[in-house]
Amino acid sequence: MKDFFKKISNMLRIIFGYGIMVCLFAGGLTFFGYVAALIIGGDTAATICDVIYNQIIPIIIKTSTILVLLGLVVMYLNGETALTANKKKSSKHQGEL
Repeated sequence: MKDFFKKISNMLRIIFGYGIMVCLFAGGLTFFGYVAALIIGGDTAATICDVIYNQIIPIIIKTSTILVLLGLVVMYLNGETALTANKKKSSKHQGEL
């Protein structure tokens, strides 16, 4: 059963990684759309900004939210505890506080 979860976790981790990479790339491309709109100006620029803001950005946000949840599922399947409040401090850093 543990091997089954490990295989699922590895597959989901790959989907998560590529999906987040695509979302970040798409978000970066919107910057160039806004720069192009700034250079073009006028009604065309307003249309470009409207399309980016009302159609593209919501898709990127929804997709990245789903992918973050997928990443949390991957962490759960692997037994990782990166988001817990009870992390143990290493003995090296305890004296610095």
